[in-house]
Amino acid sequence: MTDLVLTEIADGVATVTLNRPEAMNALSKALRHRLFEVMTALDADDSVRAVVLTGAGTRAFTAGLDLKELGSQEGALGAANAEGADENPVKAIEVCRKPVVGAINGVAITGGFEVALACDILIASTNARFADTHARVGIVPGWGLSQKLSRMIGISRAKELSFTGNFLDADTAERWGLVNRVVEPDSLLAEARRIAGDIASIDPGFIAAYKSLINEGYAASFGDGLALEHARSSAANSAVSPEEVEARRAAVQARGRTQG
Repeated sequence: MTDLVLTEIADGVATVTLNRPEAMNALSKALRHRLFEVMTALDADDSVRAVVLTGAGTRAFTAGLDLKELGSQEGALGAANAEGADENPVKAIEVCRKPVVGAINGVAITGGFEVALACDILIASTNARFADTHARVGIVPGWGLSQKLSRMIGISRAKELSFTGNFLDADTAERWGLVNRVVEPDSLLAEARRIAGDIASIDPGFIAAYKSLINEGYAASFGDGLALEHARSSAANSAVSPEEVEARRAAVQARGRTQG
């Protein structure tokens, strides 16, 4: 039986591939459960420091919930509002405390768009496209898109995408700040892995704490976020010795010289 989610680990980076290319990597119940199992295992694997998430084939990152499955199984539509991480792929990704780099290799549609937004960093190929077709399908988003998208690209742009259901091309997505950068399809995985590799070179405990601080602050008001930063910074920085700072400063300087 074909594994619905493929995993490859090398040099501290796990590459996770949604593997239903014949169905545009649609998020069937079985695939969603398998994604939860994989992300849980990677979270617990000390050899993994960062994750790259992509889709098999060239057509789609993921086309979202499997509409064929939704239309043929009683109660299947409840997946759009699933609370458990074993059914909700966004929460399955959030189970992983390690940074997740999304490598968007094709379309990311509706629920697939929501899955993309669950990643910490997005790299898109030139043939990537994004669309929110919730309104056209008649399903209200339940995995966070209605709140995340406007915070990322601005409320009027988010409304345009959500009210029209039109596709957003990769270059415009980069210009609007939705994706970090756009590369040629043949370079997509290499670029995503390069960034994940840079992350993997930093202390994993620090990265996990930093990710948590950013995410929790993002979900709060600006004032509450600043208070959260102050509290955690004060606690963490008091445990850092001057000798540690000096040793790391030299390493940072050396690395900076190699980057030009």
